[in-house]
Amino acid sequence: MTRRLLSMLKLVFASTLVAAATATTAQEPIRLGLITDRVGPAKPYADPVTQGAVYAVRELNAKGGLLGRRVELLIEDDQGRPDISATAARKLVDANVAFILSVSLTPATLQAQSVTKETRTPHITPSNSGDTLTTAIDNPNFWQTGPLGSTQIATLLSYAREKKFQRVALVTDNSDLGQLTNRFFKAALEKANIQIVAEEVVPRGSTTADPQMQKVRAANPEALFMTGVLTPENTLILRSVRQLGLRVPVLGNYNMSVPQYTQVARGLLDGIVFVDAFDPAKPEVKAFVEGFRKEMGAEPYNLNGYGYDGVMLVADAIRRAGGTDKDKVREAMQATRGFVGVMGAVGSSYGFADGRRTGFDPNGMVVRVYEGDQQGRVVHVGAR
Repeated sequence: MTRRLLSMLKLVFASTLVAAATATTAQEPIRLGLITDRVGPAKPYADPVTQGAVYAVRELNAKGGLLGRRVELLIEDDQGRPDISATAARKLVDANVAFILSVSLTPATLQAQSVTKETRTPHITPSNSGDTLTTAIDNPNFWQTGPLGSTQIATLLSYAREKKFQRVALVTDNSDLGQLTNRFFKAALEKANIQIVAEEVVPRGSTTADPQMQKVRAANPEALFMTGVLTPENTLILRSVRQLGLRVPVLGNYNMSVPQYTQVARGLLDGIVFVDAFDPAKPEVKAFVEGFRKEMGAEPYNLNGYGYDGVMLVADAIRRAGGTDKDKVREAMQATRGFVGVMGAVGSSYGFADGRRTGFDPNGMVVRVYEGDQQGRVVHVGAR
């Protein structure tokens, strides 16, 4: 009788421990890690993407969390530095995050991949457009849903072909990224048999772009491509366009989609077209804008949308995986198809077809036009 009683007590005790462990697990949050840049060169882009991610987590928790568990976002600042980014990734892995999102510079994101490859931690960049992020390192745990730079260029060139431009000018800055972007544009234009009649550089720190723009005016192009990425220098170019009376269509790269221009280039923007991935007429965008405005107390824009979509893609993969097991989450993310987010043209979706780890729809970019000082309607869709 005593042995039987002891056995029953052990069984009850063991069952209590299992129940307690199960309850504890259910109560533990699902942790997501985010590596951003709050003080370095990527800050103007990384901050709003981060805010979009913060809003997405708030929305998930307001709807009951993920798999019945609260979602917690752990944020690390890498200052745009590769060495710090790797350290941040290691810290997040040690904190047992289910997924890491990187919204910093390309070199920093590449370095963080060295950690996520080693630890087999799922890792995504929802905003970075570097074409080599999924090819420079063979990391099956990493995905990219920011639109590739080559996709952005192809979309703007598709618009140029639609307008039948044959003679164009290129104006850039002397930053490394500006020079790289200019080379990409130049190669694509030459491949499309569009003649480049002028190519000018406005150095960082310039106080005027008049000398460069006078040469552009003398070349008499049918359109002007702005391929630089430095906001002050781009503003100088726009000012010279107006002051010198250049009546030529101006096509801006993705940098011109940053809403900062509505303040620093006020009065200089009307009629300028730029490539973007944000369509204000898209139903998902309208719902996002309304929710973000209510929760965050600010008007959202394209960069916020990248952070939001990134978290929602991750949440979708974890939900389909049924938990945070790394292998199952990795398989679920790679199996993503037809995920409609905030970013991308109407009818486009995210997906990783044929084993690819870049998931933005190649025809999901749009070309928009500034109407007055505000980013306006879509005037072209896709790279076809």
